[in-house]
Formats: sequence, structure tokens, C-alpha cells
Amino acid sequence: MFDSKDIVTGRAYLIEKPDSVLIPLALCRASCGFPSPADDYIESVIDLNQELIRHPFATFLVRATGDSMTGVGIMADAVLIVDRAIETQSGDVVIARIGDEMCVKQLFIDDAGRVLLLPKNENYKPIEITEDLDFEIWGKVVCSINKH
Repeated sequence: MFDSKDIVTGRAYLIEKPDSVLIPLALCRASCGFPSPADDYIESVIDLNQELIRHPFATFLVRATGDSMTGVGIMADAVLIVDRAIETQSGDVVIARIGDEMCVKQLFIDDAGRVLLLPKNENYKPIEITEDLDFEIWGKVVCSINKH
């Protein structure tokens, strides 16, 4: 199917037939506020394909580069799950192609119909999509998997 070094180069692959990966789900929940006592048993297992992938044959993975989207939690080297079957709308984080370049940005469409791709880092400027640009939205980013 693909070589792991292809992922490092930024190539994207369609998920042809997702295999079930069952991972234990702890009964306790992790508090984002005050810590709660841990439980010593497992509630069930979850399948990450069922949790994260709604349209398997229209979904692909891509590795993010750079730091223009850190404001929405997308860090360099994050693996993005992208769904091409979901209709995108203003406010969605998308994978877009401008010419030969791919980027991840937040789609913004103003009241006048002007289309912008917004970075989520103040060090970068928005990209205005004009009629003379070769532009295409490849899909909506539905999940970002970051390593810590």
C-alpha cells in the first residue's frame, strides 16, 4: 500500500479498507479541572475507525508541517484526518490546494462572498482566494493527532 517514508514526505493516502483497532477505554474520565480518583478497571473497548472516520472511502491522512495553525491545536508533524465527503463551510479547517501547493487553513467566506484562508497564528497573513488562482478544497480536517 505505502511505505512509511512516504508519510514523512507529506504524501496523502486514501484509507481503502479500515481495519478494526480495538483499544481499551477506561471507565473513569480524566478531569480537566480538579483531579479525580482513578478507577482500576476498563469500561469497554473502542474502535478508532468508528470514533474518528465517518466516510472511510472519502477519508485520507496527511501530515501537517509548519506552525501557522497552532492556534487551533494543529502542531508541526500532526497527522490530520481529512474527510472529502463533508461539505465544507465558513469556519471549517480545510486542506486546500493553491496551484501545486497544499495547505491547511481555516476557510472564511464573508457576506460579500469573498473567500479567505485564515492561519491561526498571528505571525501569518490570510490568503485571499481570487478568480485567477488555481484553487480547490480537498476536504475538511475532522481530527488532528499530535504527539507530545
